[in-house]
Amino acid sequence: MKVVICGAGQVGWQIARHLSGERNDVTVVDSNPDLVRRATDTLDVRGICGFASYPDVLDQAGAADADMIIAATHSDEVNMVTCQVAHSVFSVPRKIARLRSQSYLDAIYSDLYRREHLPIDVVISPEREVAEAALKRLSVPTAFDSEEFLDGTTQFLGLRLDENCPVLNTPLRQLTDLFSTLRTIVVGVRRKGVLFAPEAGDQLFAGDDCYVMCHKDDVSRTMEVFGKTDQSQERIVIVGGGNVGLRVAQALEQDHRRLRMKVIERNRAVAERAADALERTIVLNGDGLDSALLNEAHISRADAILVVTDDDKTNLLAAVRAKAEGCKMAIALVNDPTMVPMMEPLGIDAYINPRATTVSSILRHIRHGRVRDVYSIGDAEAEIIEAQVLNTSPMAGQKIRDIAFPEGVLIGGVLKNGKMVKPSGGLRIDDGDVVALFTLTKDVPEVERLLQVSIDFF
Repeated sequence: MKVVICGAGQVGWQIARHLSGERNDVTVVDSNPDLVRRATDTLDVRGICGFASYPDVLDQAGAADADMIIAATHSDEVNMVTCQVAHSVFSVPRKIARLRSQSYLDAIYSDLYRREHLPIDVVISPEREVAEAALKRLSVPTAFDSEEFLDGTTQFLGLRLDENCPVLNTPLRQLTDLFSTLRTIVVGVRRKGVLFAPEAGDQLFAGDDCYVMCHKDDVSRTMEVFGKTDQSQERIVIVGGGNVGLRVAQALEQDHRRLRMKVIERNRAVAERAADALERTIVLNGDGLDSALLNEAHISRADAILVVTDDDKTNLLAAVRAKAEGCKMAIALVNDPTMVPMMEPLGIDAYINPRATTVSSILRHIRHGRVRDVYSIGDAEAEIIEAQVLNTSPMAGQKIRDIAFPEGVLIGGVLKNGKMVKPSGGLRIDDGDVVALFTLTKDVPEVERLLQVSIDFF
């Protein structure tokens, strides 16, 4: 497939990395020559320096015979015009645009993106994706990563194991025997910075980051097995009242638990807008790093703090200060992936990476066939791919133990007739079943073969 990616920032670079790694013909366009050079030096892609919305630049990028264009520059307007030019001048069949402004995303203006108006096939909103990711982190407070699969029946969790974990130094095959009724599978382990798919004889050690998939009804019991206590959340402080913080607060106001919330926002105009939009949330105008203001927000009694300003360093420092003041849990928004290793030493419980959430969202829309969902893990090191099995697939009609999976691929869950089934060696995968696969990035081509057309692109 031939793809033109407009914008060589973090998101554009990651998408180019995914697509070029799967042997697609990728061209990256950006007005910043340094970003174009970084993409061409590190990836197997072609680079064009210029403004993505200019017809002659798109022509140089090969838009005339492109199958898809992904507009992910920093400007909403450039992304929109790029899609219009790609449609009107070059008849590109598939157009995806990243839009940040909430005005463009208002549901009452959704007709704007119809083919006869502004032809964008898929609109991606980073703020919306990040807000949803924050809500998922808050719903499972002891997990540093969380996502739902298989029609909401299955929860994917990232758990950091400590010395209190009761199943340390136990081979995974013994866990299956010890907890035979627990519908949970360990699909990935990160040890000393290296992510791998474990085998039945592997053990878990303190300091490991463990990725599990479990039935939604078994989440609490899974937490207990891995030494995590269930933390009720009644008091939440949100630092940052912009689009992300406001969206999270509005969603939490609808929660049946009647949570007590406070929002801290430094910019007075933004704080006033948040106060007008929220009904039961107290909005404080001030600096989230100010100890006096944190005390006014009763941070010592808070169950969680969510720090979602547009500055990584502020987010980290505010999270650390809140923990020092007695807050039970801290979640920070972090754009720079090089800062992620600092989370554990600083005592920050979980983080949200806007780049990863946006990349996952774009991948979800550019895969086709029977792929229903894609979730990017870590620094594009692995994916969870949810796909329906076709009768033409080499998997169909076979027991799991007989399927030639690569070492980096594990089935985390199977949806049969609308019910989640825990994978086992003797379970047969039938035509129409939906599987959730953990796969290291290097093994995606083999997963493509196993699912036949399921991981092709438009």
